[in-house]
This record gives sequence, structure tokens and C-alpha cells, in this order.
Amino acid sequence: VQLQASGGGMVQAGGCLRLSCAISGNIDSPNVLGWYRQVPGKQREMVVRVFSGGNTTYGDSVQGRFTLSRDNAKRTMYLQMNSLKPEDTAVYYCAAHELKMMKLYWGQGTLVTVSS
Repeated sequence: VQLQASGGGMVQAGGCLRLSCAISGNIDSPNVLGWYRQVPGKQREMVVRVFSGGNTTYGDSVQGRFTLSRDNAKRTMYLQMNSLKPEDTAVYYCAAHELKMMKLYWGQGTLVTVSS
């Protein structure tokens, strides 16, 4: 399994970006797919995760502003980020977690910078 994240960049506060995560290989079920972010010197933070059963959870700081979606035909997961704030600045990672075999796969990260 490989994950390739893209779409990061620099945007002004209030703007929007869409991140993409292309997934290759087969991810066994049950699984959790998600987006995480990390600021240097801080722990990686969950942005959004979706269980294979469909249950989606957003982090409190992004609830109502970010939306996860998937295009199964393209094997791609997206993170639509609206109303961006400077505190959203981070490296964003996509991840896939196979729950039965306890395997965790990470994408390489894409930098999002929000200027005030």
C-alpha cells in the first residue's frame, strides 16, 4: 500500500485548498482512512478519519470547515479545507490503518501555509 498526498500550498486566511491522497494497493477491511497534521515541535493531530463502516469523525478545530470525501473509482481521498486560519498551518499527512493486521501506512506529507 502506498499513499501519495498532494495539493498543499500557501493561501491567505479565509481561503481554501483541496488536498488529495492517491492510494495504490489494497487496503484490507476493517480500516480507517484519514488526514492528520503536524506542526514542528508538536504531536501529530487527527484532522478527520473515516472508518470502513462509514463513521466519520472530525477534529474539533476543523469541524464545519473541512470535509473529507472519496472517489473510489480514482482511488483518491480528498480533504476540502475552507475558511482557513493561520493556525491550520502544518504538514498534512494522509493515512490508512488496517485494523485487523494493525498495519499503518502514511503518505509523505504536504505543507499547508496560511498567512494572516
